[in-house]
Amino acid sequence: MKVAVAAITGSIAILTEAIHSLIDLMASVIALASVRKADEPADVEHPYGHQKLENLAAAIEGMLILVGAAVIVYEATHRLVVGAHVDTVGLGIAVMAVSAIANFAISAFLGRQAKRLESPALEGDAAHLRTDAFTSIGVLVGLLLVDVTGDNAFDSIAALAVAVAIVVSGLGIITRSSRVLVDEAVPAEEMDRIEAAIAAVRTPEVAGYHKLRARRAGSRRYVDLHVQFRSGTSLERAHELAHDMRAAIEAELPAADVLVHVEPEESVLAPGESPGPYRAG
Repeated sequence: MKVAVAAITGSIAILTEAIHSLIDLMASVIALASVRKADEPADVEHPYGHQKLENLAAAIEGMLILVGAAVIVYEATHRLVVGAHVDTVGLGIAVMAVSAIANFAISAFLGRQAKRLESPALEGDAAHLRTDAFTSIGVLVGLLLVDVTGDNAFDSIAALAVAVAIVVSGLGIITRSSRVLVDEAVPAEEMDRIEAAIAAVRTPEVAGYHKLRARRAGSRRYVDLHVQFRSGTSLERAHELAHDMRAAIEAELPAADVLVHVEPEESVLAPGESPGPYRAG
């Protein structure tokens, strides 16, 4: 619809919206492929699973958004300099209104599913479509100004405003995805919940723990820590308690994969000794 109406009206703003929607389609295909692949179990080549493919897909979506923005800026600036004429403005306004409503509805649905499934790929796609909805409104406003004032420059100005919104959205998606791809720590609130789960099942046999760390891949969390047991604790008992800790953490964070390393009491941190970048207790 946008391509056809852009050809009829000669509007650069509508044409840029058509390019934006084409990028949306490509991004959705990438998101679909990544979500399906991320759901596959671990294999020999990927023993930790495929969850990070979702984050990679979200980063690719962000880069596609920036490419689209570059095309829009070039064409809008060119038309602003050389001038252009917009015809049949009413048709363009109608199409932009339909586009905005459709994208708001789909992005709201995707956003709810992204939260429920903790899916970065769906989150990126929802943000992408939400941006498309807002940019459609921006183009609609630009066309209304062209219709009211008769000044065709508002068409190019609307396209440039769309490009700014797209860049902000794209950079946000890339930033969030990159944090996961470089194994950034999970939020402090989640680490607090992990430590609370450990405290809930801690027994007198446990002398302490250190090197507690956690990272995220897709919707999963990977948690590992070293637990020190007091002298005289049997290996069987230490193993049992380590499993209790793991179960408590996985109950608190259902999408978690927890690894507990068992150590003797002597390895506990000395008073005043820093745990480094990790948590300890």
